[in-house]
Amino acid sequence: MLLLCYPRCGTCKKAQKWLDEKGIEYTYRDIKEDNPSLSELKKWYEISGLDIKRFFNTSGQLYKSMQLKDKLSVMSTEEKLRLLSTDGMLVKRPILIDGDTVLAGFKESDWTEKLIENKRLSQNKKMSF
Repeated sequence: MLLLCYPRCGTCKKAQKWLDEKGIEYTYRDIKEDNPSLSELKKWYEISGLDIKRFFNTSGQLYKSMQLKDKLSVMSTEEKLRLLSTDGMLVKRPILIDGDTVLAGFKESDWTEKLIENKRLSQNKKMSF
């Protein structure tokens, strides 16, 4: 499980605390120091089923200073992914990748459903055989 965060981000700290409290192991990656590559972003976008806009840090200073709110609507998905790969501060955080599960942003109910409930279901399936 990979967790991409920005160390000074309050939401990232909440996500880390939540994972730690649940005893969920993860590999931490600083999104500013080690920005997601274009190939990583493409893969995560494809398997996530999320709208590409969910991968943008729309409340970030860089997003606002680049006036991306107005520009994204005329960009292709490929252009958006390329842009995201240029600077980790453009990318929504935290991002959690666990196999075929990709979560962008921290919403406790979503993380509980996707990580805890899905794990229980997969464990029950294994046990029923």
